[in-house]
Amino acid sequence: MAGAVKLIGSYTSLFCTRVEWALKLKGVQYEYVEDDVFNKSPLLLKNNPVHKKVPVLVHDDKPIPESLVILQYIDETWNDNNLLPRDSYERAMAHFWAKFTDEKCLMETFTAAWKEGEEKEKAMESAQESLGFLEKLIQGKKFFSGEDKIGYLDLAMGWIPLCLDILEEVGGMKLVDAEKFPSLLEWAQNFTEIPLIKERLPPRDALFNYFHKIVGLKRSNKH
Repeated sequence: MAGAVKLIGSYTSLFCTRVEWALKLKGVQYEYVEDDVFNKSPLLLKNNPVHKKVPVLVHDDKPIPESLVILQYIDETWNDNNLLPRDSYERAMAHFWAKFTDEKCLMETFTAAWKEGEEKEKAMESAQESLGFLEKLIQGKKFFSGEDKIGYLDLAMGWIPLCLDILEEVGGMKLVDAEKFPSLLEWAQNFTEIPLIKERLPPRDALFNYFHKIVGLKRSNKH
C-alpha cells in the first residue's frame, strides 16, 4: 500500500521491537525515528497526545499508537505473510492471549522485579501462575502461531526472550526454569534463532541499564 511509513520508537522498548519485527516480516519499508522515553519529543506528543508513549506508527501522515493495535493494523494493511489467523475464533484467542501477556505476565514480572519482602514473594507467585498459562499454551507447538512460522502471538510474546532474564537479574529473583517451563524456554530459543528476529534484538547491556533504572525509580517512588 502506498504512503510513507514512519515508526517513532525507542531501541530499549520491547513494544517498539515487536512492531519492527512485524514491519520486517511484511517487507515494509519504513523510516525509524528514535525518541527519548525520559525526554519525550514534540513529534511523539503530537502523534500520541493521549498516552504520550512509543511506539507510534505513522502511515500516510495518520498516527496509530499502541503496539498490539499497530500489529493488527500492519497485518490488515499489508497482505504478505499473514500474522493473525484467518479463522475468526483463533484470531479472537490470539488477541486474548496477547492482551493477557501484556497486562498480566509482563506487568506482574515487572512488579515482582521492583517489589521487596513479602510483597515480592506474592508478586513472584502471581507472575509464575500467569506464565504457567503460557507454558500450557505452547506445549506441543514450535511457535504460538501453531504453525512452522511465527505470527502475531509470537511477536506479542517476544518480550520473554528479550527481557525476562534481565528482569530476573535486576530484581534478584528466579521465575522461570527448565524444570517448570521447558516448552516456554524451548519456544524462546526457537524464536530468537530466526534470522529476522535475531537481527533486531536490542543490545542486552542497554536493556539491562534501562530496566535497572526503571526498577530503581519505582523503588525510590515507593518510599
